[in-house]
Amino acid sequence: MENTREWLKIRKERAILMGAVIKGSDDGDNLEELTALAESAGAIVVDRFQQKMATPHPVRYIGKGKAEMLAERVEKYNADVVIFDNDLSPRQIRELEKVINTKVIDRSELILDIFASRAQTTQAKLQVELAQLEYTYPRLTKMWSHLDSVAGAGGGTGAGAVGAIGTRGTGEKQLEIDRRLSKDRVSELKAKLSVIDKRKVREISSREAVFKACLVGYTNAGKSTVLNALTGAGVYVEDKLFATLDTKTKKWKPESSVAVLLSDTVGFVRDIPHHLVASFKATLEEAVNADLLIHVIDVASEGVLKKVESVKKVLKEIGCGKKDVLCVFNKVDAVKNLEPLEMLQTMFPDALTISAKTGYGLDELARTVAEKCKGLQMHLKITVGARDGKLQSFLRSMGSSIIDEQYDGDKVIFEVKIGEEQFIRLQTLKKEDIEIEHI
Repeated sequence: MENTREWLKIRKERAILMGAVIKGSDDGDNLEELTALAESAGAIVVDRFQQKMATPHPVRYIGKGKAEMLAERVEKYNADVVIFDNDLSPRQIRELEKVINTKVIDRSELILDIFASRAQTTQAKLQVELAQLEYTYPRLTKMWSHLDSVAGAGGGTGAGAVGAIGTRGTGEKQLEIDRRLSKDRVSELKAKLSVIDKRKVREISSREAVFKACLVGYTNAGKSTVLNALTGAGVYVEDKLFATLDTKTKKWKPESSVAVLLSDTVGFVRDIPHHLVASFKATLEEAVNADLLIHVIDVASEGVLKKVESVKKVLKEIGCGKKDVLCVFNKVDAVKNLEPLEMLQTMFPDALTISAKTGYGLDELARTVAEKCKGLQMHLKITVGARDGKLQSFLRSMGSSIIDEQYDGDKVIFEVKIGEEQFIRLQTLKKEDIEIEHI
């Protein structure tokens, strides 16, 4: 079974973009983003078309007259596909294709196609395939070429062929076979991803004693560039939407006495498909379990305020709506119009301004994260066993500042200044023979 439907792949196809804007909505002109999405998928955009309307047409989403105008543009530009900046029902896609006489895909299908082309690891491939199958299930027509139109008597002889055990009898329509196989594959994928989810939870739980920060933001906001600039991680970076799908976690020392695990996550977009968010649960687990979210905002991009709201919406959807968030205005070196930046600075007075590309503001970012990591400082005297290497390692490298260290027989006595966040983590490592005194 192939991981993607062939008709969803639009790489190197000539595309016409169509945006239907409902009157009274605040969506505005989103064809710039749709253009970037289409080009990220590998399509060649030959024309763009937008219509304002009172309500979507129940049959074709747009009126028949507009659909016929699209058909004329398809013929004029020799287009292979029409991409809607809206989510369409299976019936609407079918009726539009009858009028336009070419392939029609909607926004969600386009995003799924991009994710399919970007997936590199086993986990990402499984997540994308699950999202595709769950989204396309009600749209099934004939997904796999190895099946004939009808299963039944005389339908085949080889194992796995049409007519094999479980499909022989009075006959089974191709669509029914497709749906049954799709359900079976969804169950299989969910089982595999459940194993990954549990492993991911165990992995994150093992970092309980370490302060965890997670980079989040709109796709192409520069999160991977920030990660590289702060940690030297060498993560793949490209000026393209969804350049990376897999979470990368690196150890970062914003100060010599402070250690942080810094993670990069998949970028968000407006109206990200629900199935995609659900499938990438394990990837987004880093954000869910982070102590601090660093919201990277591309202040040089168009529609930056809407992108900020889109990210906040997705964070709320995955259970991160009440997390501690540090806003970071990135790409300040590329800002040409100061008005949006000034407005953002008014709305988010505690935000930091940086350029991950030039290094501007990264020192201040490091100091701010270090302060959040340490929290309220406490002066403590901590006595531990000389053989307790795990706790000693924590005191020396996980955010504490050692003032004095003395050995007394089989004990080690530390005098430290430690932040409240580190003190909470210290409690998780504490054993009965550890003595803690406040100085």
